[in-house]
Amino acid sequence: MPKYVIEREIPGAGDLTAEQLKGISQTSCGVLNSMGPHIQWVQSYVTGDKIYCIYNAPDIDTVKEHAKQGGFPANAVNKVFTVIDPTTAE
Repeated sequence: MPKYVIEREIPGAGDLTAEQLKGISQTSCGVLNSMGPHIQWVQSYVTGDKIYCIYNAPDIDTVKEHAKQGGFPANAVNKVFTVIDPTTAE
């Protein structure tokens, strides 16, 4: 299944409390459960004013539908074509 990186602009994201992040996560998981197994949340990275999420999904429209149903911004959705890491240099 294709992998996507979603950029969510959320001012003050880095200041969100553990409880607030838990609530956001619960909302996301609830939407994912209703959409079925064809979309999967892998993990997210919280920065100062953005959250970057990694999702597996059949297409960009499915990722955008998740954002719409969850009330999350999806300011940029980019398909991952290749993953590289330090072993790529070997």
